[in-house]
Parts: sequence; structure tokens; C-alpha cells
Amino acid sequence: MNKTFPLQLNPALRGHWLHTLPLPLLEAGLVIAWSSGFIGTRFSIDYAPALLVVFWRCVVVSLLLLPFVLRPLRQTSFRVLLKNAAIGLLAMAGYMTGVTQGIALGVPAGLAALCADLLPLGMALLAAACLGERLAPKIWLGLILGLVGVLTVTHSVLGLGDAPLWAYGLPLAGMLSLAVATLWQKRASDASTMGLLPNLWLQCFVSSFAFALIQGSQGSLAPIPSTGFALSVLWTVGLSTFGGYGLYWICLRRSSATRVASVLYLSPPITLLWAWMMFGEPLSWQMALGMMISAIGIALVMRAERR
Repeated sequence: MNKTFPLQLNPALRGHWLHTLPLPLLEAGLVIAWSSGFIGTRFSIDYAPALLVVFWRCVVVSLLLLPFVLRPLRQTSFRVLLKNAAIGLLAMAGYMTGVTQGIALGVPAGLAALCADLLPLGMALLAAACLGERLAPKIWLGLILGLVGVLTVTHSVLGLGDAPLWAYGLPLAGMLSLAVATLWQKRASDASTMGLLPNLWLQCFVSSFAFALIQGSQGSLAPIPSTGFALSVLWTVGLSTFGGYGLYWICLRRSSATRVASVLYLSPPITLLWAWMMFGEPLSWQMALGMMISAIGIALVMRAERR
């Protein structure tokens, strides 16, 4: 008998307008917004270090949300705040630091993105090994098919690079950090009692200190007075944080962790579409084939979970 996470809707979302939106529509928005983060990173590296942009992204989100979250934060117990802060550090600081620092040390961007895209399989393996969760064979088949699609899409941009051997573990560590945060958030019922905005504010607030510590050890934390830097921060604030992380936690509250993670298998081909529109990078039939394979895998996961 399969042991899966409960799919009951969190009380914070009952009666909310987000509950009225079809889940596939939210998942489509998640894929578009999540893939925008890779494009924002590529755009920003021409103007500033990646972690400097991420630091100011967290600072801006914290300042923007503060007036709207003060009251609910005061009404939340310290234990719940502490738990959500820890989840935020894993999901945001751990994930983004692992990927960006790996690239900074010479890990090819395509390989780092592939490591990040192992999230569905990594989360399934962690759940099986640490939580005793048993997934149906069709779900495992869907996850593997999704990964085959990702490999098909990214095959032409993969390379080994010349980074030190230990640096290749950083993107994997970032992926595992997000996987642990996702499973923790899904399992801890009291961690989901906070509203979306207070939770997002808390995660950005605590992560800003982690990014300040890492980036501060490498250079200045002062913002760079340029249009490119400002656009990079605004892009990642709006699309990557409010859109990407916001929709990620919303979908996680309305669905299972396995389904939400598997949907992100569509992130690589959508990222390539972003790159084609913004940077004129070429598309190929290989990318379309990989997207179709990933879509079949995701459909298998969704169908098996409905049963």
C-alpha cells in the first residue's frame, strides 16, 4: 500500500481566490516563473555578481512586504516562525547558493541546471529513504521519463568544465536543500499555518543574512548604480520570487510534493524558449522532443497520483 502525503487544502487557502483557480493553471504559471530565474541570472551576470543581485532581491522583497505582514507575524508563535525561517534558509539560501556558487567556480551552467532539475528524483529518494514513503511504480516511471526529457533538451549544452572536483557537488547540495525544505514544509502542518506573504517575507528576510555573509566575504554589498543592475533586481523580485517561489508554495499547499516537483521538469525547455525570445538563442527539434517526453512523464505522475 502506498504511503503518500495528504492532499487536504490548507486552512489558510480555504475561501481564498487562489482556491478557485484550476491547479493546472497555477502549475503553468509556476513553470514560467521558475524558469525565469535562470534567465534573470544570465541577464544579471553582465552587471553584477549573481549573489549580490540575489541579496538585494531579498532585501527589496522584505521591504515591500513588511507593511503587509507585521500583524500576522506578531500573531504567529515563535516556534512556527523559527520553523518557517529554517525552511526558508534551506529552500532559498541553500538552493540558490549551491547553484550560483557552483557556476561561479567553473561548473558549466547547463550541468548546474541539470543538477537542479534532479529535484523530483532527489525528493522521491529522500522521502523513500528518510520518511518511508512508497511511490507507485507508475510514479517512478513518470519521474524517470521526465528526467530523460530534460537530458534530451539539455544534451547539447552539457559539459564538464574545469571546476575543482568538489565544486560539482554544490549544485547537487543546492537541489537537496530545496528537496529537504519541500518535504519539511509538506510534512509540518503547523509550518503551513502562516499566510503566503508572511511566509515569503520571513524566508527572504532570513536568507538575506546568509547571502550578505557569503557575498560580503567576496566583495562589497553596495548596489551597483546601473540600469542593468536595477532591472536584474526587479526581474528577480517580480518573476523569480513573487512568481516562482510564491507559486511553488501555493501549489505545494494544494497538491503533493511529488507532483509539484515533477512539473518543474518542464522548466528547462521553457527556459530555452525564454532564451530564444530574449537572447536570440536557436531552438531545435531535439528540444521539442525532450519537452514532449517530459510532458508524458509528468502526465504519468499526475494520473498515478489521482488513482
